[in-house]
Amino acid sequence: MNKTTQTSEPEYSAVNCAQQSIAQSTALALADATDNLRNLNTLSTTAIGVALSQYIETGDAKFSQIINEAQQVVTRGTENFSAVGEKIATVLHDAPNE
Repeated sequence: MNKTTQTSEPEYSAVNCAQQSIAQSTALALADATDNLRNLNTLSTTAIGVALSQYIETGDAKFSQIINEAQQVVTRGTENFSAVGEKIATVLHDAPNE
């Protein structure tokens, strides 16, 4: 049987561990940003639904403003998600390759 295991040099092990840590951290950051966007969309959709129902029932313009503000929450959440994604791409792209 042919053994192909090699003991890696400590510096390469440290680099590999650091690269794995960076990959895990960026994956968690993206997962958190995804959860945040999903939660914002859920809350905003609910607020829009309630405000629209009230607007239809009463015709009060304040409910129209609530709808606009809820839509802005989604827009800002999307912008944040995009910014996080761009930063993650930068970190992964700039990581040293062996």
